[in-house]
Amino acid sequence: MLTRRDLLATAATILLATAALPALAQDKPYEGVQLSVLMEGHPTTDAIQKMLPDFTELTGIDVALEVVPEQDITAKMLLEFSSGSGRYDIVQNNIIYIPGFVSAGYIVPLDAYLAATPEHFNRADFVTGYFDTNVVDGQIYGLPVYGESTFLMYRKDLFEEHGLAEPTTFEAIEEAAKTIHGATNGEVAGITMRGQQGIQGVYVWAGYLWGYGGSFLNDEGQSALATPEGIAALEDFTRVLTNYGPVGVANFGWEENRLLFQSGGAAMTLDATVNGAYNEDPANSEVAGKVGYVPVPMRSENPKGGSSSLAVHSLFVSADSANPEAAALFAAWATAAEQQVRSIESDPNSGVTSLSALDSEAFNSRYGAFKDAMIAAINQGNPQYLPTIDQANEVINNTGIAVSQVLAGTATAEEALTAADEANNAAIAR
Repeated sequence: MLTRRDLLATAATILLATAALPALAQDKPYEGVQLSVLMEGHPTTDAIQKMLPDFTELTGIDVALEVVPEQDITAKMLLEFSSGSGRYDIVQNNIIYIPGFVSAGYIVPLDAYLAATPEHFNRADFVTGYFDTNVVDGQIYGLPVYGESTFLMYRKDLFEEHGLAEPTTFEAIEEAAKTIHGATNGEVAGITMRGQQGIQGVYVWAGYLWGYGGSFLNDEGQSALATPEGIAALEDFTRVLTNYGPVGVANFGWEENRLLFQSGGAAMTLDATVNGAYNEDPANSEVAGKVGYVPVPMRSENPKGGSSSLAVHSLFVSADSANPEAAALFAAWATAAEQQVRSIESDPNSGVTSLSALDSEAFNSRYGAFKDAMIAAINQGNPQYLPTIDQANEVINNTGIAVSQVLAGTATAEEALTAADEANNAAIAR
């Protein structure tokens, strides 16, 4: 947590930034510039969209913001990047894709641009673990717009009603799911998790993979899913969802999963820490004040990595942008402490990457119920939770097909993961 000295230093920085705003607004060196921005659907994006008129008033820059689901954004931007279309000045994505973007020359380093906008950019105010994932060979390639980890959320009221202890192991999760699903005749799902093919399902299943002692890659950089650990992780993930999960779970992405738990339709969910903000919103949640938060379990005594994610989603400036200076200014403004604090007040956004925002009164009053569990998950977060190699998109897609096949009952875990290994290794070898 921040020390008093850190807080005072950050406050001074924000005051200096605020003092500088009128001069920038008066000069408006980018008057008439238009930026095209691609972002994923998320509370952070919703908050930024509401603040865009302020950015235009401040700088004269008009922003056309396009919002697409997370599962679609990578394919969409890769199409534009590879064609050199220059359609987007700024894109948002998971930092796992940075190595591939950098090696392909799709995004540009921001150091020189950020040095020119000290009124918005303060490296010291970012959560270090989030920011450092954007640095490649000493250069800054992105600014973290939101970050998260994963934890297990459970209904304290239902667990008390059925005499169940806090679920801290995978075995306890399954037993609790079985108990509550049976006691309610399936009216309340024992557990809900993302099962949708692609990054949605893979992101959550990865908690099982790492927790069982598996990993995506071995020490030689080859796909290593069809191991005893990986097979057991997929078998158990599939069994608990198939037997005690909701109808249609194979099509559940982040939103479907969140809404079911938030409406009281499930006893547990393993998902992103940002979901806590929705759970604790009394205006829109049936479970506010009733939820407990615990780490993703660890079954293996010799884990290859942590079972909680360290997921960071950042803003990148396209190498094909005609206005990289203005684009970098937007990225710095959108991730600055002032905007992040405002985002907490306007939207259920617990994924802030600013230390000032995390220690703000707004954050503590809204999200105190799960703040400690969230910070613990972040501190234990695994930066390799999803593969960060150049071929990450292909590896995730192939793995997602395997998870979906097993959920659908068209292949065994061993068959599906063996096929995924073959496809992944072919992609890695190219």
